[in-house]
Amino acid sequence: MTKILLVEDNELNRDMLSRRLERRGFKIVLACNGRDGILTARSESPDLILMDLSLPEIDGWQATRLLKSAPDTEDIPILVLTAHALISDRERALRAGCDAFVCKPVDFDALLNKINSLVNRKAGVYDDDCQTVNR
Repeated sequence: MTKILLVEDNELNRDMLSRRLERRGFKIVLACNGRDGILTARSESPDLILMDLSLPEIDGWQATRLLKSAPDTEDIPILVLTAHALISDRERALRAGCDAFVCKPVDFDALLNKINSLVNRKAGVYDDDCQTVNR
């Protein structure tokens, strides 16, 4: 079962996404801020991280940089989920080390496609969508 760490400070978003992903067969681990996201990534070794950018304590940009610079978490794909929809926000997130970027409100089918693409890429299985994922 694919384990996903959802780092999201908004309780409604966290609840909605975690329930929908669990119904699709994913195991969900939750963190409410960037600091807990980093600690949980290290202790849980998820297959993928869904990272909000506007987080308390440590924002998603910094949390992503720290995770991607640590040997024990650098290979975990990070998919950013954010209301920051500007191209400059996307570019900043990619520079921080995220593997893909999805704007809120979330198109759930598109999110599932990105999740599956990133998890397959990590497992060494490539599909057409992987060509669009930039790092």
